[in-house]
Amino acid sequence: MLLAKVVGTVVATRKDPKIAGLKFLLLRQVNPETLKEGGFVVANDAVGCGVGEYVLYASGSSARQTEVTKDRPCDAVVMAIVDSWEIGGTQLFEKHSAEHGYGDV
Repeated sequence: MLLAKVVGTVVATRKDPKIAGLKFLLLRQVNPETLKEGGFVVANDAVGCGVGEYVLYASGSSARQTEVTKDRPCDAVVMAIVDSWEIGGTQLFEKHSAEHGYGDV
């Protein structure tokens, strides 16, 4: 699984019937130590997350392992909404902190 931030949504009115009804999100990969942002990926939403949230996503064949994406042509899926993370005993992110950002615990 990889860490990313939901930065937007993607709408596709014409699509293969096998992916009809799926919600598409635009994710930006994130370095968990520095919050430096990387590349973008479009992923299906299996957990009901929203723009601005940090999430864990899977790609490749693992993306087709959720109940929402099983047997569907999907290459990336959001599998979890992140509440917090720590590295080396230092908490670097806490979702429910006052400012929702780096070092805010």
